[in-house]
Amino acid sequence: MGAAWLLRRLLASVAIIFAVVTFVFILIHVAPGRPCPETVERAVCEELKRQFGLDRPLPEQYWRYLVALAHGNMGNSYANGRPVRAAIAGTIPFTLQLAGAALVLDFLLGLGLGIYQAVRVNRIPDVVLGNVTLFIYSLPTFWLALLLLLAFGEKLRWFPVGGASDPVLCPVVHSLFCVADRLWHTVLPAATLGLVGAAGTARFQRAAMLEVARQDYVRTARAKGLPERRVVLRHQLRNALLSFVTRFGLAFPFLLTGAVLIETIFAWPGMGRLAFDAILLRDYPVVTGTALIASVVVVAGNLLADILVGLADPRLRVRAPTDVEVVTA
Repeated sequence: MGAAWLLRRLLASVAIIFAVVTFVFILIHVAPGRPCPETVERAVCEELKRQFGLDRPLPEQYWRYLVALAHGNMGNSYANGRPVRAAIAGTIPFTLQLAGAALVLDFLLGLGLGIYQAVRVNRIPDVVLGNVTLFIYSLPTFWLALLLLLAFGEKLRWFPVGGASDPVLCPVVHSLFCVADRLWHTVLPAATLGLVGAAGTARFQRAAMLEVARQDYVRTARAKGLPERRVVLRHQLRNALLSFVTRFGLAFPFLLTGAVLIETIFAWPGMGRLAFDAILLRDYPVVTGTALIASVVVVAGNLLADILVGLADPRLRVRAPTDVEVVTA
């Protein structure tokens, strides 16, 4: 792993982001519908389309968008006239709060369950937890969200059924009570994303632990009479964490795609709900803007995971010989 590798990855990342933005831009423009409410007369809508340049050919619209984007201008929302940058900036803190809470639950619970199952492989706890995690991982995220909402929000009334805070008592976070209120509103949506992610992480980590357990150095450590706890923590878990780092990078796409449905179901004012509403309203600048930010986060997460794996595993930092070196050797 060196500067050349990092440069190639950065160039590939930019190309992927460009491809995603291009695909979303074309798809949203050719999809049926119009960027005007149904109550607006067609003549008024046509005037609005001319005002926003939507009557121009699609290649010209795309070129204008790229030029504006190169100058840091993501356009203005058709629905409310706000700059897209400001609209997204207002939702990012909520999405980061939800994704952060779900990520902590995902990896703490998933890592703990994976280690516990690997230590008790093929025993009753491993079999039971394996089936439970497979069941949860197989559930559609929106279905689990509705189930938790109806059970713990509507029926038991343990948690709020929607929103990020109490709109009357805590319109803004200005006290410890409002901090607790914000966290209380986060429980159900974060649990929905976190539980599904933890189920996948547990199965992933269990498989990694069992793969490492077959290595010679682990068997040698046990043959020397080392305590089982030391063998598991210092020899088995330490090397199995490489897959954990990879899983960390893969969690970003899951959290962002799942957040679109979860934020909509729980009325969470995040970027996913903003994108969902923009798609329904055919608000083209907001849709492409949220897709741009989401692709940047996903690509950055995967790039960070690759870098961390390279730093954690010295074998990946060894420069592979070139074709010339192989021939001369």
